[in-house]
Amino acid sequence: MWKQLDVERWNARRKGSLSDVMAPVREIVEKVRSSGDAALYELTERFDKVKLDRLRVTDAEVQEAYSSVSPALVDALRAAEANIRAFHQLQRPADMWLRDIAPGLSVGVKTAPLRRIGAYVPGGRAAYPSTVLMCAVPAMVAGVREIIMCTPPPVNPLTLVAADIAGVHEIYKVGGAQAIAAMALGTDTIAPVQKIVGPGNVYVTAAKMMLRDEADIDFPAGPSEIAILADESAEPSFIAADILAQAEHDPNAACILVTTDQVLANKVGRELERQLARSDRQDVLTRSLDNIGYALATDLPSAAEVINMIAPEHLSIQVSDPLAVLSGIQNAGSIFVGRYAAVACGDYASGTNHVLPTAGYASTYSGLDVMHFMKRSSVQVIKRDGLEAIGDTVEMLAKAEGLTAHARSVNIRRQKR
Repeated sequence: MWKQLDVERWNARRKGSLSDVMAPVREIVEKVRSSGDAALYELTERFDKVKLDRLRVTDAEVQEAYSSVSPALVDALRAAEANIRAFHQLQRPADMWLRDIAPGLSVGVKTAPLRRIGAYVPGGRAAYPSTVLMCAVPAMVAGVREIIMCTPPPVNPLTLVAADIAGVHEIYKVGGAQAIAAMALGTDTIAPVQKIVGPGNVYVTAAKMMLRDEADIDFPAGPSEIAILADESAEPSFIAADILAQAEHDPNAACILVTTDQVLANKVGRELERQLARSDRQDVLTRSLDNIGYALATDLPSAAEVINMIAPEHLSIQVSDPLAVLSGIQNAGSIFVGRYAAVACGDYASGTNHVLPTAGYASTYSGLDVMHFMKRSSVQVIKRDGLEAIGDTVEMLAKAEGLTAHARSVNIRRQKR
């Protein structure tokens, strides 16, 4: 189970390939494009083994879900929602700002929310009410007017309660690539959205990538993964617990320890065996063992370089001086600093978002935040003295590019008294 990894080979396998599923996903997308709701009913029965009489969850079903969820769990969801909302409110920019950069010339930015977005929430192996909160709350903070959600049937009551708490406006019992196609293309029942966010399996990810011209997406977000950077001061049982916490998400979850200490790596391996023996979800955990292991680095700067090459979804830093190591990290979706910063805290209640880029995409994408649900327009306010200040520059550059009408549009204003 526990082995030293060839990091480059492990990294390549973790990235995988969407090409293997592109053909069946394209077939699903085209079926939804041509047949709409009828395709959704058919595909749901084929893949989820559920025969639906309607696609949209009713208000009565949402209220009934509360009777199946304990008050303590409802309170926990509300507490998590409050922390997630508080963190994301810190990210929300001003609706507009303007700054004077010269007499008569002010520039700024106006931000506005998207009108309608779609959130994909996985189902099947487990209920993910936390993902509902992570997708919907920042959209609410941004000011999105219509938030819809697709999730595979049968829908867990906890997921419905979370959607109600988070302010989701429409919920549909549709999963997989067909849900992404429905949100991007629209059907008689599901109006199309401007953007689709949320994690999913390789089929969901392939559909998101395939339909980016129809609806914007957040980023590729596939099976969960964690990298742990640790030195000899780290607690082996904490590291093993973090690895198993991510591994239980999915058989394709990827977990790696990058350490400067072989003794620590050996201790973590023994601790993993002990904790695994008493863990639930054995079926998932045992299937994810091929994606688990460790890599040795000569020193902490070298370990940080390995982390930057991996660009993990989650990074846990468990060293004696974690803030010093943090400064050298460039690529990671969400970073957990110190031995007590369990990654599970970010999954649920620290307030940060757990919808994050995977498979190395953290090198170019940021995790889900308020700005994913907003768009920006640049603004310039130019008075006569401002036009005079930049007029010569504009006219000269326009003529140099052969765009004489551009130059004339400025000059005619300068000549008019």
